[in-house]
Amino acid sequence: MRNFVQITPQLLVPSLEQALGLFRDVLGFVVPFSTIDYAYVEREGVAFRLLELPGVTATPPEQALRSSYIDVRDVDGLYAELTPKLSTLLPEDVEAPRDQHWGQREFAVRGPDGHFIVFGQAIATVETD
Repeated sequence: MRNFVQITPQLLVPSLEQALGLFRDVLGFVVPFSTIDYAYVEREGVAFRLLELPGVTATPPEQALRSSYIDVRDVDGLYAELTPKLSTLLPEDVEAPRDQHWGQREFAVRGPDGHFIVFGQAIATVETD
């Protein structure tokens, strides 16, 4: 019997309210469960666990990494859907779709922990050495 079900990234955030604002109000996730310092957000089978911890600060922009990757079927369609709400974020917190040399088309949004959440779609087969 298979035991693994899924991977659900847990983001440690400085403000649960702000994190929910991004995931729910901008990225279109639903919140099936939340408490005062924890929330589970989900969209189309993709989920995150958000945990507010006292003293946690967001990673500064110059140290931000691409920490979570969500594979999608239509990256441009998703970007078009989200654009009106993405425009409410700071310009440096959103990277528009672009083709990558590794055969993916991607856009990115800075998450509540300061790192980028990347949405990507395969566009080509890349030959490896």
